[in-house]
This record gives sequence, structure tokens and C-alpha cells, in this order.
Amino acid sequence: MPSRPGIAVPIDNQEVAADAPADLAHAPKQETFTSDSITAPLRHATFRRIWLASLISNLGTLVQGVGVAWAMTEMASSADKVALVQTALWLPAVLIAIPAGAIADVHDRRIVALASLGIALVAATVLTTLASVGLITSNLLLILSFAIGCGVAMMGPAWQAAVSEQVPVDALPSAIALNGISYNIARSVGPAIGGVVVATAGTIAAFALNALAFLPLIVAIFLWKRQAERSPLPPERLSQAMVLGVRYVANSPSIRIVVLRSIVTGGIGCAILALMPLVARDLLQGGAKTYGMMLSAFGVGAVIGAVNIAQVRKRMSGEKAIRACSLLMGSGIAIVAVSREPAVTAGALILVGAGWTLSWTLFGVGVQVSAPRWVAARSLATYQAASSAGVAVGSWGWGSLTNVTGVETTLLISAAFMLASPLVGLWLRMLPVAGRAEESQLLEHPAVQLPITGRDGPLVVEIEYRVKKKNARAFHDLMQEVQLVRQRTGGYGWSIARDIADPELWIERYHCPTWHDYLRQRNRPTQAERALEGQAVRFHTGPGKVLVRRMLERPFG
Repeated sequence: MPSRPGIAVPIDNQEVAADAPADLAHAPKQETFTSDSITAPLRHATFRRIWLASLISNLGTLVQGVGVAWAMTEMASSADKVALVQTALWLPAVLIAIPAGAIADVHDRRIVALASLGIALVAATVLTTLASVGLITSNLLLILSFAIGCGVAMMGPAWQAAVSEQVPVDALPSAIALNGISYNIARSVGPAIGGVVVATAGTIAAFALNALAFLPLIVAIFLWKRQAERSPLPPERLSQAMVLGVRYVANSPSIRIVVLRSIVTGGIGCAILALMPLVARDLLQGGAKTYGMMLSAFGVGAVIGAVNIAQVRKRMSGEKAIRACSLLMGSGIAIVAVSREPAVTAGALILVGAGWTLSWTLFGVGVQVSAPRWVAARSLATYQAASSAGVAVGSWGWGSLTNVTGVETTLLISAAFMLASPLVGLWLRMLPVAGRAEESQLLEHPAVQLPITGRDGPLVVEIEYRVKKKNARAFHDLMQEVQLVRQRTGGYGWSIARDIADPELWIERYHCPTWHDYLRQRNRPTQAERALEGQAVRFHTGPGKVLVRRMLERPFG
């Protein structure tokens, strides 16, 4: 956002004392995780109750997924139409995740989750009703699948960001992995149940089971007594919160790399999921039960991968683990492409499922432990939107390619790209994550002598440093990292300037949209970010302390 023209009037001109930078040098170091059992989060009643309910909901989702995919297979013969089912289920996350994340950060995450589940329940009920009276068509099937996906996409950021409120810091990676295990336990048995339900009772029964499966999760979240943090400041505007969430990810190298790598992995690997009904029908010459069995094999592999996430993170760096997962998935997809034996295909799908789930769990852990609580839902939402875009577009692309080349050739092309995808790490190497981004101690509001309201702005912040000439290069390099801190916490228009008449004088300058936005921005840095700012303060040689000016642009406009 560019600054507006106008006169800058100082609000306060004071040296930093107990204010921001002076205390930054003493900020505590970021804590690291302690190893713990994968079942440790289940000791906490709230997490355990919601996790069990989510398992039931995931079972319903997978049963419905079999019903929707098979219903479309019966309604339409073209591969792209069948693959569009995956697009309809993933596309909502692309379109809705970012506003959903902003809503979850600005408002009560419990209320947001309940409202989202209500949307999904209504859509699932409508789908069941229309199917039972014979009014469902292929287009309506896609539209209602999209509507259910919208409800799930709305709930996702609120639910995942709330995990850190339900378990202690050292159990967070295990809790994230358990959420993945919940889905993949459902994947291991849900499709088989779905195949039996579809084969014996029809697709309508599958749709009805999904609608009923939402109810336990609604009850569990309703019973969650969330301790909401009360901010003295009013909530951010939704549009501004959305923009800030995207800017936070863009200015966070560790999260940005995860997002880009997830797009690559999702866009390539989704071929196996999008074309699974055609693998069962065309390559294995099977029906709904065969399709369910193949999905179950994928789910078994997914559970194996999720259960071993702690060991993988302990023995391998994030980059090595993602590379290993890519090679595992590429090999499995290639075997599926050439196999005509259900047992061999199922074995290959176990490999693909393990690599797929390990990859997404590693990506998810990377985002959740890197983002502080104030922007956790928005960071997760941006990651989900980007990765879901990769899956949605990839599913459509692989389906269109299948119409031209056939299922086997398309899967072989997907396998080749997946085997080559570790080369992306040469440019986008996964960064190590030491521990949760811990919030720092809140600072008192600065003194104000000019009458000002929360909506007045923009605010211009200037910080003066005196740095010895011999330290100029080191100081300048450090300030490039400080720039990322200012920008991801809400500042914009950042610059660093050096006085040509007095080379030891440096001035850092940035803007905040309003006075309230500045008060939020100055309390958002984590302990590690405060320590980084403290390093900049230590370059200052005086006389006196670092000088901070806060000025109001357009004071009468």
C-alpha cells in the first residue's frame, strides 16, 4: 500500500527505554520441541473428543467420496468429467481458504467452525434429498460436492489453528500428525465401507451417512469451552486481515517455500487420486468394491506414513524427507500404471499413500510451527489455498490428458514428474524449523500528546541508529531481515537510508495504515523476531538510546 501525500506530524518524540528495541536485546531464545509419543495429545480431553468426532466425520466424507466418484462414473463416460469430482472437492479451499483463515483469526474459532459445519451439513442433506427423489444430475453432483467442500474449507483453518489451543507446545507436532492419522484411518477403511455401501445400498445411502457423520463433530466443538483471548483493540477489517495474511506468508521464507513445494507435490501427485476410479474400472476391470479396496490400500499406506512421522522428523531433515517421499510416490505411481493385478496395485498404492501423507504432514507441521498464533489460521489458509489450487488444477489437467493418452500413459507421465520433483529442492530448499514461534511479552502503548483516534493514519515510524562505519555492511545486511519482520507484522513502505553528510546516521522508516494497526504491529513480533531487532539495536553506539519517532500523516485530512 503506497503512503498518502501530506504533512507528517510527530505524535511522540522520545528515546526508546522500556519500549520496543531496548528490551529486544534480552529477548529469550526460541524454544525447541521435546520428543513425545504420537498419542500424547490424546491425554487432553478436548483434543481427544474433537479428534474422535473428526474421525467419524472423516469416515463419512470418505464414504460419500466413493459415492460421488462412482455416481459420476456411471453418469459420465469421459475421464475429465470423472476427474472434475476431485476438482469440485478441492477448489473451495482455493477460493475460500484465505477469507476463512482471516475470519478464524479475527473472530472466535469455535463459532467459525460450527458455522462452517452447518453449511456442510445443509449441503450434504440437500444432496441426499435430491438423490433420493431422482433429481440428481452430473452437474448438480459437482455443484453440491463443491458446496460441501466450501463448508469443509471454511472450517479447516479454524480447526487446524485451534490445535495449538488444545495441546501444549511440545505435543503440537504429534497433534498435527494425529489429525492426519484421523483422516487416513478413515481413508483406510472408509472407502471399503463406501464400496460396500454403494454396492449394496446405493449412492444415496453413502450421501446420507456423510450427512449424519457431521453431527458428532458439531456436538464436540459445541462442547469445547474455548478460552478466547480478549484484545483491547477492535478486530481487524476482513479485507485488511486477508491481505496481511498473504503478506505474512510472502515475507516468511520458511512458509513461502513450504507453500511452493506443496503446489508442486499436490499438482503432480493428485493424478493418482483423480484417476483412481478409472484405475479400478479400466486397468483392473473392477467395480465399486475394487475402487474401495484401492482407496483402502492408499489409506493403509497413509496411516503407516502418519504413524512414523516422528521417526522421520527425528532421522531426516525436512528437505531429505520430502525428497524421499517424492521418490516413494513416483515409484508407486509407475507400478500402478503398468499393473493389472489388484494385489500388486494395492501394494503400490500403500507406498504412494505413505509418501503422500508424510509429505502433507511435514508441510503442515512446517507452517503451523512457523506461524505465531495471531496469524496461524491465515498462514494455514494461504498454504491450503495454494496447495489445493495445485491439486484442483492438476486433477483437471491430468483428466484432460487422460482423454488423449489414456490412463496408463498419464500415470507414467505423473510418475516421471514426481521422480524428478526433488530437483526443485535445489532452488527451494526446505528450511529447518526449530520450534513453535513463541509470542513475546506485550509492550505498553507509547505516550501520545496529539489527539488521535484508532482510525487515524497512516502512521509513519522512523527509528534512528548511529552505527560505526566499519559495521555498516553487517548492519545493512541485518536490516534486510528486520525488513521482513516489519512487513509480515503489518508495516509497509519500509526503507533504510544512510545520511550522506553523516555516514554513521541510519534511519529506518515504515508505515502502518492506522493508529490501531500500529499498536497491533508493535506487539506481533515473536521472541525470535524481537531478538533479531535487538541485534540491530546493539549496533547503535549513541549518544543516548535509539531514537523512535511516530508521526501522523495528513493530521487534518
